[in-house]
Amino acid sequence: MKYIVILGDGMADYPVDYFDGKTILEVADKPTIDYMCAHGELGMCKTVQDGMKPGSDVANLSVMGYDTKKCYSGRSPLEAASIGVEMLDDDVTFRTNLVTLSDEENYADKTMVDYSSGEITTEEAAELVNAVAEKLNTDKIKFYPGISYRHLCVWNGGSTNVELTPPHDISDRVIGDYLPKGDNAEKLLEMMIESEKILKDHPINKKRVEKGLNPATSFWVWGEGTKPHVDNFKEKYGLDGAVISAVDLIKGIAKCAGMRSIDVPGATGNCETNWDGKAQAALDALLDGNDFVYVHMEAPDEMGHQGKPDKKKFAVETIDSKVVKFLKDELEKRNIDYKMLIMPDHPTPISLKTHVSDPVPYIIYDSTNTDNGSGLTYTEENGKSTGVYIEKGYTLMDKFLGK
Repeated sequence: MKYIVILGDGMADYPVDYFDGKTILEVADKPTIDYMCAHGELGMCKTVQDGMKPGSDVANLSVMGYDTKKCYSGRSPLEAASIGVEMLDDDVTFRTNLVTLSDEENYADKTMVDYSSGEITTEEAAELVNAVAEKLNTDKIKFYPGISYRHLCVWNGGSTNVELTPPHDISDRVIGDYLPKGDNAEKLLEMMIESEKILKDHPINKKRVEKGLNPATSFWVWGEGTKPHVDNFKEKYGLDGAVISAVDLIKGIAKCAGMRSIDVPGATGNCETNWDGKAQAALDALLDGNDFVYVHMEAPDEMGHQGKPDKKKFAVETIDSKVVKFLKDELEKRNIDYKMLIMPDHPTPISLKTHVSDPVPYIIYDSTNTDNGSGLTYTEENGKSTGVYIEKGYTLMDKFLGK
């Protein structure tokens, strides 16, 4: 038996005005996912434990079977693992976004125009991060480039006793009320302000403006954390696992859990990602001896944050047509038995442009047992209607794997 998780980041939603009060899952054309839902188990799962923020870090760890109350130490340490930064026991890491702020003279008066700097390319971003690092790195504080707008700061001897806000939570808002608070807040803010001075006239940004693209005008620090302690996946479940993702967070979880992290050329985490390449990489991993593969697709979440209903619908439809259908067809023509878990990690409602903690609908499809399915299509309301509810999200993996 092969086990596949199809994780459509943030694809659950609330009713969308643009679609006459229907959710993205209700309007998306997703025949293969709906077939698997009708012939498999449909239910709801609470992936974010009470008292925890609904980040993709907490939610994906939960889907992978980890009790986040026991193992979670912050978001950015997982990204550090992906980037290859070895953390010391007294290191504190911060996610460092390249963001676009408005151009008011006083930093606190600026507005969060774009948390992703127009989904800046990894190559452009690396040049910008390195330019800032050259000026701001010290013996204790260092910056490292990651993927697209997502980067890393490591502070040896830093503190997690801080109040920091994810930039995607404050799109279109004045940032003054969301600047760093707590230990070392003045230093963190100073670094953000200094980064703006360095980035302002950088040639990369001038070229982006000439092309009509958002420039990366400032660093924004958030997602503090310490060295992670995640159990080895194979020791936990007895399966050789592989993870396919475009983002450092998920790659980092894989590395911390001792799973193989597979890089796919052209995988970007947005709607222009290499969908075919990710699907092929998943199939290759299964054929090459991996028992378990976790295919993470960021695009629905990004489109939710950007408030783009058509693009989010496109992302869900493409997951169905390019990834789920491909894997179903390829495994079945080879007569390979498999189980597939399809779900989001959390909702990212178009109306809010940020994550929420609501339970999410899941499908468990078993290719060897298709006679006693839900008979329903895959939507949030249909998931609720089944009465099947997984209160502790990290136990869903045990159910899926039959443990």
